[in-house]
Amino acid sequence: MKRILLCASVAFAAVALQLPQIQPKDFAAQLQAGGEKPAIFHVGFAVLYRSKHIPGSEYAGPASQPAGLESLKAAVSKLPKDREIVLYCGCCPWDKCPNMKPAQELLREMGYTHVKALMIPTNFAKDWIDPGYPVELGEAAKK
Repeated sequence: MKRILLCASVAFAAVALQLPQIQPKDFAAQLQAGGEKPAIFHVGFAVLYRSKHIPGSEYAGPASQPAGLESLKAAVSKLPKDREIVLYCGCCPWDKCPNMKPAQELLREMGYTHVKALMIPTNFAKDWIDPGYPVELGEAAKK
């Protein structure tokens, strides 16, 4: 019985840590619509951001590393706790991404209440660039 309760507690904790997700097509539509845009943070690796990234997004650094978490913390600290924030990475398949969970946990711990994770099932190229959603070229791609 104790083992069943422990497993249920672990499963509940894992679900509780997940943020609401937004699908790429829905987020692209939101970006193209009028109105206030969310604060968008790329929490993945610099090489990806420098190649192509979502317009208006800010590079925070890989959230799997302490420096990336500190950068994200500094970037969001100037925002109101109820500001809409969207996090994305896209380095690899969603279930293997080392960056999304730490970024989500940090913002939850900091008290941000309107945070969403952009659901990128495979990677940024396949799930955002290939369908033709908006991108900006990073510095590396402009050279």
